[in-house]
Amino acid sequence: MVRIIGLKLYSLLFFILLSCFIIIYSHVNLATTGNTATQSQILIPPQSFRQVSYYNDIKPILDSRCVACHSCYDSPCQLKLSSFEGVDRGASKKTVYDHERLIAQEPSRLYIDETTTAGWREKGFFPVLNEQAPSPETNLNNSLIAKLLQLKRDNPLPSSGKLPKSIELDLERSLQCPSPDEFQKYRQDHPLWGMPYGLPPLTRDQENTLLSWLQAGTKPDVQHVLSSAAEAEIEKWELFFNAPSLKSQLVARYIYEHLYIGDMHFKGHPANEFYKLVRSKTPPGQAIEELKSIRPFDDPGIDRFYYRLRPITSTIVDKNHFVYELSDNRMRRLQELFFKPDFTITKLPGYDPQSAANPFNTFSELPAISRYQFLLDDAQYFFSGFIKGPVCRGQAAVNVIRDQFWIAFIKPQNDFMQESTEFLAENNHYLRMPASEGEKIGLISWLDVNKLQQQYVDKKETFIHKALLRHHDVDFNLIWDGDGHNDNALLTVFRHFDNATVVKGLVGKTPLTAWVVDYPLFERIHYLLVAGFNVYGTAGHQVTTRLYMDSLRMEAENNFLRFMPVQYRKAMRDSWYQGIDAKLFSFFEKPLYGISKETAISYETNDYKKEFFEKIQQRLGPAAGEPDLINRCMQEPCIRKNSTDDQRQTDAMIRQLANLKGHEIQALPEVSFLRVTTDNPDKDLVYTLIRNQKLLNVSFIFAENLRREPEKDTLTVVPGFLGSYPNIFLSVQKQQLPDFIEQLKHTRTESEKDLLYGRYGIRRNNPRIWQYYDWFNQKYLNEQPETAGLFDMNRYENL
Repeated sequence: MVRIIGLKLYSLLFFILLSCFIIIYSHVNLATTGNTATQSQILIPPQSFRQVSYYNDIKPILDSRCVACHSCYDSPCQLKLSSFEGVDRGASKKTVYDHERLIAQEPSRLYIDETTTAGWREKGFFPVLNEQAPSPETNLNNSLIAKLLQLKRDNPLPSSGKLPKSIELDLERSLQCPSPDEFQKYRQDHPLWGMPYGLPPLTRDQENTLLSWLQAGTKPDVQHVLSSAAEAEIEKWELFFNAPSLKSQLVARYIYEHLYIGDMHFKGHPANEFYKLVRSKTPPGQAIEELKSIRPFDDPGIDRFYYRLRPITSTIVDKNHFVYELSDNRMRRLQELFFKPDFTITKLPGYDPQSAANPFNTFSELPAISRYQFLLDDAQYFFSGFIKGPVCRGQAAVNVIRDQFWIAFIKPQNDFMQESTEFLAENNHYLRMPASEGEKIGLISWLDVNKLQQQYVDKKETFIHKALLRHHDVDFNLIWDGDGHNDNALLTVFRHFDNATVVKGLVGKTPLTAWVVDYPLFERIHYLLVAGFNVYGTAGHQVTTRLYMDSLRMEAENNFLRFMPVQYRKAMRDSWYQGIDAKLFSFFEKPLYGISKETAISYETNDYKKEFFEKIQQRLGPAAGEPDLINRCMQEPCIRKNSTDDQRQTDAMIRQLANLKGHEIQALPEVSFLRVTTDNPDKDLVYTLIRNQKLLNVSFIFAENLRREPEKDTLTVVPGFLGSYPNIFLSVQKQQLPDFIEQLKHTRTESEKDLLYGRYGIRRNNPRIWQYYDWFNQKYLNEQPETAGLFDMNRYENL
């Protein structure tokens, strides 16, 4: 009762705060203040000059030690050290992620919004390299990188135990971001905040190499050169994307608006070569001048632009790396989907926001079945856009989903999809997305959009009964079977508190909730969370995106409930939305659709959800992916294909770990990488431990702690790697696994946690942490050379 009352109060406070945001929305000016201090002289003596190559000597150090935190939108102080351009750009006091921003921020995307050092200085970025009169001494004294390295060396962290509380690690902590002139005060106030932050220092050799490069003037020495094979592929694909016919132009626009956020890779080419699909002012054969639009459907501002493939020269990091493969087979598939069907494009759609933000308006003349099959073919890629794109960062952003859930898809059917194309075109007004309002969306506009969503669901229900369910039973024939071979047919999503992961197949034990996704739902999630999301947008934009996703999640859950027995549906949904007073929060009390038609599935047990997915797996065969023999071992022996003796023996012990739940796993963070050491270090094994936290509901942004049910938490153990942000590295000898599991089961207090992590954990200040970081990264790269990227240490906890 106390928990529910507290939930009401916090939720009521949320709506009051949202209203206040809207009232003061256009009357707030943000101001920034700075502070200056006497510039200090660097105490590290200049190194004797030696020739240092950025590409061969410096970049490997930055990649292995600095990119662990300094990459992508969430790079502290926007200092991106994943490329020379990022180092040269420098740092900024502005943060990209700001949940309190009432005025949209000017974007600061590397390679796009500015391309010169002087331009970045005008945008408020300050240097981390010397930009005054060069000399060996001033090159060091005016380098913020050198100062931060020195600060770490002068004030080392304790090498054992937990870090002192003065080392702040919270994701939402206030960053200092000192400029070179402010560094002296920073050093006095925060002596333990040298770089790498909250981690052991670089080796002396690494420091000296960096200092020699800084001393010599920090020049890049390698230009990216394309191979003749890469040039040929780029030419072929750019010709495809820029074909002149109306049909080709509309198809290319559709493909671009869905692929632009990921990394393109040519099949058979080196595993480390990737490209971005961009819009450029310049045609193929000329240097790319990328348009500076924020959203992919923004007005290009020019009469003619071109789709181009820009080489990715920054270091690949896992948190935003997901790959779409381009090949001859892929081009044939696109031709089959979009050019083989007989349809005519009468005119090209425009780019006005009200229209362009709505894909059902923009692409109404493209067959819906072609669009849907395009998404299904690579469903994990498109869900990765939701998960690894800029929208999915922070607790408030991702607590719209459960910690673990499974996804299946409605099967595309020619007769139904033809009628669906007409239905979507006729009703596209009801499918208006929040992005159509741009940054001006407020409470009134949001309520309008939500009302339209509810009207659409009502119309959709009538249409489905008329066009689909009148002719088809609600059974397994409505579920996409992956065309017998495509392992995108079933997906699992994990939420890790403030980030998330999506993988193929059904991973983990049977979850609390499940989604069944149809075409309009798939498309709207993409245009809500990817194409229509502005990471530099206002708090109003971010909040309305989160609220709209509530409706889409419930629609996906409702689709799943159609396959459950009628009498069980309400009880099942009620178990997902506990603690909500429907009278006070009727906003979240959505109708339960599909209750009039009973499922045609004959269930043999009372565990309908579990049986539903088990039967789907059996029906799909290879398209269902590999079975999860760790978390759902139905009958011994559960042996993975091609496993070694060590793997089989370890898997048997790991299953005991996977069966822990509730308070037995309370000592674990969200994501742990477990290294099981063997007699041969080259054959050590890796498992990812994922703690799934149970919540009463996921319908509120705030007060998550009041909705926790830790006694119902579960643990998923996955062979290999899952997740981009490890919270802790664990190292356990194979023969010690039973002791580790037993100790974990009984760890409750802080002193017991200290013993556990003192024995098995690799803490942030452990001098060996960099060895483990390198080992995990290299093993990941060896196992998945095209899809692997460097892991991020921003969420590594102080345990």
